[in-house]
Amino acid sequence: MSSISSGGADWEQRYQSAGDDFLFGVEPNEYLASKKELFQTGQTAICLADGEGRNSVWLAGQGLKVTAVEFSVTALHKARSLAAARQVCVDFQHGDMLDSQWPDCSEHNRYDWVIAVFIQFADPEQRQKQFADMLNLCKPGGHILLLGYNPRQLAHGTGGPSALDHLYTPELLREAFSACKLIELQEYEKVLQEGMRHCGMSSVIGMVAQKISDAG
Repeated sequence: MSSISSGGADWEQRYQSAGDDFLFGVEPNEYLASKKELFQTGQTAICLADGEGRNSVWLAGQGLKVTAVEFSVTALHKARSLAAARQVCVDFQHGDMLDSQWPDCSEHNRYDWVIAVFIQFADPEQRQKQFADMLNLCKPGGHILLLGYNPRQLAHGTGGPSALDHLYTPELLREAFSACKLIELQEYEKVLQEGMRHCGMSSVIGMVAQKISDAG
């Protein structure tokens, strides 16, 4: 498979350098956890670039049927260990979401929830593929939950990319997901304590959107 450069090797090195520690901790992202009431037992979800599994394992603990995709083999090993410790089942898959052959968006491989938390390793061109794939992976009537840093995060320097064009703005997300009904789109600042990589006051943007139909 031919890959759009994803920096996956860099992330593999980062996860390896952490040893037995979890780069982002073992608890779910705070924005994801704050939407607990939206998730229903038996729903399907896919977590993109899921890292060490904190979000997919938490969702499985809420009774969802969860698939998680991650490039780093080291992160996947930690994720499987976390799932075993929490006694939940997650379908962990090794894959590069920026690969030109990924994903299989056939009808039987679409989800009630598409979860993307801090996947800002993509430049603007790569991000177009990310967002298009998220829409294709979502069932009509299903939901997309996306969380990322906004440009004000550069002043904090407490995590996330250093490139301005990797960050999200409300205008960017409204345009990218214009085919969806926006349930929520909010910018806020909060102290994050998520492992070694997200520490301190942070400026983020969260979105929950419902896909209306395949036609648009």
